[in-house]
Amino acid sequence: MTRRRNFLPLAGFLICVAAFLAYPLVFARYPVTRDVPWASWLLFVLGLALVAAGLLRAFRRPETFRGRIMGPILGVLSLAVVGFFFLVTEVYSRQLPASAGAPQIGQKAPDFTLPDSQGRPVRLSGLLGAPAGGAAGSGAPGSWVLLVFYRGYW
Repeated sequence: MTRRRNFLPLAGFLICVAAFLAYPLVFARYPVTRDVPWASWLLFVLGLALVAAGLLRAFRRPETFRGRIMGPILGVLSLAVVGFFFLVTEVYSRQLPASAGAPQIGQKAPDFTLPDSQGRPVRLSGLLGAPAGGAAGSGAPGSWVLLVFYRGYW
């Protein structure tokens, strides 16, 4: 009886490497997969499941399948790839330095001009100086302005 090759651990390792490389090359371009790398996690789960199935196959039926030496090596390498991905995306990405030029909470924002929905220019100082419900100079307290910053692709 000839022993057959066990390609499941190799396939699982290659899928883990592909998941690792797919994040910066493909998934980081789209906010739905960049902010929470769920697509990469699914690929990692698939890869680790294939590695585990290959290891079970090699150790339960060693007379039929090879892979009792290379399977655990590929399993450890797959776990190392997953661990490194987790470390980079979940730990190191949260330790970015603070922006020195960004306004802090409670600090007055610098004056700027942006177009409104009809394309007319609107100044922040003009919004802050306008009274809440009356004409200019009526003595009413000024309006509040809420600035919401959306993180773009950077």
